[in-house]
Amino acid sequence: MTVMTKKKIVILIPYPAQGHVTPMLKLSSVLSNLGFRPVVITPEFIHRRISPRINPKDHGILCLPISDGLDEQTPRDFFAIERAMEEHMPLILEQLLLNMIEEGGGGGGIACMVVDLLASWAVDVARRCGVPVAGFWPAMHATYRLISAIPDLIRTGVISENGSPQNQSTPLCLSSNEPILTANDLPWLIGSPKAINSRFKFWVRTLQRSKSLRWLLTNTFPDEYQSKAQQSIVFTNHDPQQVLEIGPLIMQAASISSASFWEEDMSCLDWLDKQNVGSVVYVSFGSWVSPIGEEKIKSLALALEASKRPFIWVLGHTWCRGMPDGYIERVEVQGRIVPWAPQMEVLRHQAVGCYLTHCGWNSTMEAIQCKKPLLCYPIAGDQLLNCAYIVNVWKIGVKIEEFGVEEVEDAIRKIVEDEQVSMRIERVNEKLFGKEGRSKAMANLWTFIQDFDKQSKSLVVLN
Repeated sequence: MTVMTKKKIVILIPYPAQGHVTPMLKLSSVLSNLGFRPVVITPEFIHRRISPRINPKDHGILCLPISDGLDEQTPRDFFAIERAMEEHMPLILEQLLLNMIEEGGGGGGIACMVVDLLASWAVDVARRCGVPVAGFWPAMHATYRLISAIPDLIRTGVISENGSPQNQSTPLCLSSNEPILTANDLPWLIGSPKAINSRFKFWVRTLQRSKSLRWLLTNTFPDEYQSKAQQSIVFTNHDPQQVLEIGPLIMQAASISSASFWEEDMSCLDWLDKQNVGSVVYVSFGSWVSPIGEEKIKSLALALEASKRPFIWVLGHTWCRGMPDGYIERVEVQGRIVPWAPQMEVLRHQAVGCYLTHCGWNSTMEAIQCKKPLLCYPIAGDQLLNCAYIVNVWKIGVKIEEFGVEEVEDAIRKIVEDEQVSMRIERVNEKLFGKEGRSKAMANLWTFIQDFDKQSKSLVVLN
């Protein structure tokens, strides 16, 4: 008689955006390799994009859809998604979990739920269903500590009760090892005053829910620059949970790298094969924030053309229509403009010399993994803090203030020709992806697994 052993299930709830779904899928791949059965639950509009590319037999990951209650005509921007997460999705998820529990049987069970903190609505759902729950922070831990400092920012008068800066020039520093910021760098300062207030309330709610979590898994790496030792006078440590950095494991789970929301233009790789080593400038401002505006796009277009350097620029068709007259034809030989690129394959290519980026955390980690120096143009959110680390702490990039011809050319030359930059990237790369970094990350993950296994006295089961 053959005894069938059921795998313990880990439910994963990402925030529905590319920069959040990607690391959660990679974490799922890691958990699958460790003998768990990951179940990733996303809204239907995300599920339709990723599920065809993730075969459960190949990856060991099951993707399930959940209704967000929005019709097809409703733009799924930050505010629409927030309303859906708070008002519609909790009851749907709770019913799904209860059905899984009721229909379950055998030797496996739901061991834990891992919830992206930006999807903190799912924390209470897990608790109501009796499932142990951990938080997941898809960015640098320093960014979370900036969010957790909100009570101190209000107490000291840096921001108002509504999150608005009281003095934009006030220097902020989380610890002696970290870069100095200003109130303008706070991650909720996006859009109109009304939008800023709504985003601030979102973060306050996220912080309140995260305080009750026992574990916080972060997509970052153990690093002396992110020391949680002596804090500054202004800030106090608001991390009640156990913080476990597992970024190196997530970044190296390359088997899920193809789970892009958009179709990638693979032809740009053939074009790269024809370019000289280290000659190409790769330009991408990510998927979460809309492009930088028509006038700045025009300025950057002219600067890239004037540089005479080959380039690949990820830019949607809508924004291409705002290019200078005849531009696409003029740069046909010099560069490639594509709606979406296979980013890791591009960054790994020997022809790419540097990366002009918005400093999103996934893009930052991928650039370090591929040892590419960075030209930084942060737009909003955590990108400002990431940029401060890239430029002022790790010293592997240069910040660009505008897109004038001389500034862009000077920045490219400085970052490509400076041998010290290459040496520093090697050191940071080793910290993330070397043996010591991987070992620490795996030890942290096992600490989490063993801890939640002890906490879970009675597991719910699933066929």
